[in-house]
Amino acid sequence: MSSPQGIEVPDSLIASYARNGGEEERSWIVGLPALVAELLDRWELERDGGVGSGEASLVVPVRRADDSRAALKLQMPREETTAALIGLRAWNGDGIVRLLDHDPESSAMLLERLDDSRTLASVEDDDVAMGALAGLMSRLHAVPPPPEGLRRLGDVAPVMLASVPAADAALAYPADRRRLHGWASAVAELVDEPGDRMLHWDLHYDNVLAAEREPWLAIDPEPLIGDPGFDLWPALDSGWEGLQATGDVPRVVRRRFDLLTEALGLDRRRAVGWTLARLLQNTLWDIEDGRTTIDPAQIAMADALPGR
Repeated sequence: MSSPQGIEVPDSLIASYARNGGEEERSWIVGLPALVAELLDRWELERDGGVGSGEASLVVPVRRADDSRAALKLQMPREETTAALIGLRAWNGDGIVRLLDHDPESSAMLLERLDDSRTLASVEDDDVAMGALAGLMSRLHAVPPPPEGLRRLGDVAPVMLASVPAADAALAYPADRRRLHGWASAVAELVDEPGDRMLHWDLHYDNVLAAEREPWLAIDPEPLIGDPGFDLWPALDSGWEGLQATGDVPRVVRRRFDLLTEALGLDRRRAVGWTLARLLQNTLWDIEDGRTTIDPAQIAMADALPGR
């Protein structure tokens, strides 16, 4: 899909919105080329390369009037998009891509340009990569959260626990049901102390890009206020297929867990419990999508955690 201004929407993004949305989503995609053209004109931007896209966003590399490089990112306005804007403003570039400007009506963001061809996954030494990620995560957690506008783990966790009975009924095997309840029990022990730190919530190797002002910076936050232990699972899961290829998943997961909890100064028992909460959350989502068994990758992760 293209416009007279030459703005092309990748087929993969069109397909993603068609697959996961309805008429509102299709209308947004149709209007996307005109929106990009309008923002380029309003912010005095010039295109500076081919467009890219993720599952839900379009990214256009641009140059500003002062010839500095930036990236225009557009995603359909949703709760997650608003949360990302709130988080980026609060972090103000500390360990994460800097927000240069934004359009409140469309939720479009003008971001600092990073090197999207080089992610933290390109670092061969896993200890070095995980150390870099842990350093960024520590900085993100240290920034005080805004007083309002972001979801809280204290609200999310009770909803998860309330969903367990229906999920139990949907699972086909007794062993999976026992595991589900075991994870829920771990969450129940922690639910009254949900934490108050601002979490990235999706910080893994592919969401850390090489940058100019620092070696690495985080991207694509899904901010949530809660316990730092709830932020570990994406990092532990980074490059899962390659991790499985090592033939020793428990060793790698425990090594990563040790590096993260030491760098962040976390209580290990609580960190295990909140990581199990992420596995519970993932499984509840899978069941909502029609799955009747627990994903083997979730089971392997749980079994690899210290003390399991």
